[in-house]
Amino acid sequence: MNSSRLLLLPLFFCCLLGRSQDIPGASLLPFVENFVKSEYNGDNQVWSITQGGDNAMYVANNHYFLRYNGVKWERYTLPNRSIIRSVMADGDKVYTGSYNDFGYWKRIKGQMVYSSLAENAKCFGANDNEEIWKIFKLGNTIYFQSFNEIFILSADGKIEKKRFPHQISYCYVVGDKVYAATVRHGVFVLEGNGFRKKEKWTAIQNDVIHHIEMHDGRIYVFTKNNGIFIEQNGGLVAWSHMLNQSLKNHSILSAKFVGNNTLAIGTGLQGLYLVNFTDGSYRHLSRENSLKNNAILSLALDKENDLWIGLDNGIAHVEINSPVDVFSDSSGVMGSVYALSPMNGGYLLVTNNGIFTYRDSQLKPVPNSQGQVWDIYGIDNKFIVGHNDGTFVFDGHNLVKENIVNGGWKFFKSDFDGVYFQANYAGIAWYRDINDLSSYKILPRFTKPVRNLEQNKPGEIWAADNYKSLYRITYDKDFNTRKVENVSQANGLKNDFGVKIFRYRNELLFLIDKSWYTYDAISGKLVKDQTFNRTFKDISDIIPVDEESFIVEKSGLLYVITQKGNLFDWKLIPEKYYQGKVIFENTKAYKIGGKIYINLDDGFISYKPSAKTLPPDDMKVEGFYEGELITDNTVIKNSQPVELHVISSYFGYSRPNLYFRRNGSDEYQRIHNGQLVLNNLTGGNQDIGIYVFDGTRYSKLAEYSFYVKFPWYISFWMILIYIIVIAVIFLLYYRWNHLRTNQKLQLQEEELRHQREIVEMELKRENELNVQEYEKHILELELQSKSSQVAGKSLSIAKQSEMIENIEKILDSESNISRLKSDIKKVIKFNAVNKHEWESFESNLSQVHNEFIKNLSKRYPQLTSKDIRLSIYLRMNMSSKEIAPLMNISFRGVELHRYRLRKKLGLAAEESISKFMLEI
Repeated sequence: MNSSRLLLLPLFFCCLLGRSQDIPGASLLPFVENFVKSEYNGDNQVWSITQGGDNAMYVANNHYFLRYNGVKWERYTLPNRSIIRSVMADGDKVYTGSYNDFGYWKRIKGQMVYSSLAENAKCFGANDNEEIWKIFKLGNTIYFQSFNEIFILSADGKIEKKRFPHQISYCYVVGDKVYAATVRHGVFVLEGNGFRKKEKWTAIQNDVIHHIEMHDGRIYVFTKNNGIFIEQNGGLVAWSHMLNQSLKNHSILSAKFVGNNTLAIGTGLQGLYLVNFTDGSYRHLSRENSLKNNAILSLALDKENDLWIGLDNGIAHVEINSPVDVFSDSSGVMGSVYALSPMNGGYLLVTNNGIFTYRDSQLKPVPNSQGQVWDIYGIDNKFIVGHNDGTFVFDGHNLVKENIVNGGWKFFKSDFDGVYFQANYAGIAWYRDINDLSSYKILPRFTKPVRNLEQNKPGEIWAADNYKSLYRITYDKDFNTRKVENVSQANGLKNDFGVKIFRYRNELLFLIDKSWYTYDAISGKLVKDQTFNRTFKDISDIIPVDEESFIVEKSGLLYVITQKGNLFDWKLIPEKYYQGKVIFENTKAYKIGGKIYINLDDGFISYKPSAKTLPPDDMKVEGFYEGELITDNTVIKNSQPVELHVISSYFGYSRPNLYFRRNGSDEYQRIHNGQLVLNNLTGGNQDIGIYVFDGTRYSKLAEYSFYVKFPWYISFWMILIYIIVIAVIFLLYYRWNHLRTNQKLQLQEEELRHQREIVEMELKRENELNVQEYEKHILELELQSKSSQVAGKSLSIAKQSEMIENIEKILDSESNISRLKSDIKKVIKFNAVNKHEWESFESNLSQVHNEFIKNLSKRYPQLTSKDIRLSIYLRMNMSSKEIAPLMNISFRGVELHRYRLRKKLGLAAEESISKFMLEI
């Protein structure tokens, strides 16, 4: 719902060459919330309004029956689609009257459902042509009134019809009686089964009466064209109020007393008048200042005693009991208000378009004041004005320029030095005599644009640069600057833009980058203030009011703060009164009487902080899914939006500032205009807590729960399928893994078997090679041995053959025996192997058995060369007899030598020495 919260005050004036024209109609007005057709999507005329037992507002809007719960408008039509003229709520039923029909509506599953009473009771015939223009209740009886007849619904459900003696306008309940106002024949009172005329009310005999009501024991009669009358001594006299004469020309259409001292009068031509019975004053709301239409067709009250107005084109909600009043200029001529001050009979306003006065309900521009104006300082019925073009003085009638100190952001009196300081574009000016502003001096050595100044001791002043940094300036008694210190930079505060200086109870506090500091004069350092940092963290602005109160802006909301002991009391000024209109860094607050005035960019508001907020009552929450009310049978799909309507009993000032938490989270989120849309909802229970925030703590007001269906892929059957699929996957994986493991094991076994066969084959081959090598070696040894034997025997045979041949020759040639013997001996000696031949033989023998000799000498280093030679012969498997001649010793010598060799080799008697030699 996009409500048009319009605080309209067109201020039509011209301001040319110093000439001014009065602007009528300017006034402090109650806040008005207008609803146009495009919002409630209905017809023009609003004939009747009432508040139901469910706190919603119900409207008879021509062809439509409207419902508004503060969040959303609903629109309904009757089954016969006839025009709805009247509406009245009673309990959980809302009665409506229309053409030839009346009945009631009840809310069922989030929709209004209609039931006809007239049709069931056959109250209208085929020739009837009646419209039910008013419904009211007296005791337990409900009355449905047309212009000619009245239908009476008793508590037992029976309907009785009575006909008026004359055509009437409306019926009214006055005390415990029903008054029927006829069009031309005066007023009648319903008594028993008939009507009795008010004979002494002759003053209104031919008037159309649009309201009758008793107030403070007196009956007031409101005529359409002849004003207001009061019953006196049984007759009627004209109301003595000064407004009564004007009302005769404005055509009264409706009226209602509000509380003990307010009368609301709705006219057809000039909108609404609110008359204060305490002081006789009145306020006028019309199309020129706040309403969308000047024809007030109907009036109703809600639980806050605020007015609901049925217009000829639209609906308006007027907060006449709100502690907030507004002063607004929708034309934009006045501009943004930067400061204001009370003056005799009104207010002085300074804006970005100049200076204006508001007195006697007249707003006037001050001649020759055009331009940006920043500040007002009032003293002795005159006002010092900080203008863009210099410093001016206004005495209530004339504006005089006193000096050229331009851009005066702030003017204040020092409580310590007896002078006046003025922050301006070029630094700080000071004045000794307030009556002689032309004599001023500039504080030397400081030429920064200063927006704010504060002081809490003599000889020292604190200045906040318009853009960046906080300065501490000290000066002597002649106001000569001693020292200018950039305190924020000296304390390492780099983000020191827009510093706020706040004086509270004679102590200075500095808001720098959302942290609060005080100044420790001993250490010369800024120190964080624990109380303010704890209580007022994350605020964006602070606005002084007086010594007892101030205003803070937090999350776009304004709170009035008062201290009670060690605690701070927060009081919210609802956002709708200033939404989007706060002038950032230039907001000021003024305590005038019992009200606080706050400047805005199109005017200002006044707020009465002593006003009490009604406690939250009967808070209701309705949930909607796909446009339908959520019930226990509603199936809400995952990730689909759900809309919640948080419905309060109040539509005005007492409407609470609401927040919500979802599923117990720590985050509180704000609810705007009672409407909450929840997106991206996950499956399961959704618990929504509704809270009110008073500035310091959250208090729970209501709870709402609903269930969101899990998506199909998280349903019970899908989870079961997931489990089965996962189980099957694990089973298949297990079996596949088991099969693969078996295959791997088989492959490993096969591979091991092959490797074992290969190893066995390699071992077998290696053994065969070793055996072959061994056999080859043995054969080589045997060959060497045989070769040695052959060589030895060949040598022996050759020598013997040669010796035999020589002996044969000697025998053939010699006959002398003695000579024969001698020659034979010579031949034998000659044919014996000589030393060189033996050495050659032994050398060859050693070369043949070189490896054997090395191994034998290594194992038995004690062997002699003779032992080695014997070993060679034994290796060659030669007998002692064969060895004897080779070693040139006897047979017995060979045997003895063999015996000694066996002992050296450590051989047992049964071991073969020749075999032993072959194994070396």
